[in-house]
Amino acid sequence: MDYKDQQALNTLVSEDFSEWSNKVLVDQALINQYAELSGDNMWMHVDEERCARESPFGGTIAHGFLILSLITRFSGGPSAISQITGFSHMMNYGSDKLRFLGAVPVNSEIVSRSRIKRIEVAQNKTKVVMETHVHVLDVETPALIYELMFVFL
Repeated sequence: MDYKDQQALNTLVSEDFSEWSNKVLVDQALINQYAELSGDNMWMHVDEERCARESPFGGTIAHGFLILSLITRFSGGPSAISQITGFSHMMNYGSDKLRFLGAVPVNSEIVSRSRIKRIEVAQNKTKVVMETHVHVLDVETPALIYELMFVFL
């Protein structure tokens, strides 16, 4: 459906989430790589021995922003976004909401699912707000909720 057709695009807006994505393993090597890249070497992420003794999680946990950055690794089958056509460029536009609701313990597998929350057509661009939930596998409460905005030109 054309990126300028508000009426057609409104059919993509839904309270229902997509199917669950593929699984992504968050192991200590990945956490350590992110710690080195970001400079966030807080003990709860990288000190396995101290975490075994002192952490309420029993081990290290992933950085919240590491989990956020992994959103691009998920694929959950056909996406409502893929139904939008006629545009020349699709770009990240920003965020409306980001919440970290739970820890992601080391060696967890995480999955995600998304829905299109809102679409706004204005002049020669369309803004799409996509809500994504990231969960530790088999944990009901999301570890992360994120509203990402795309703009189609």
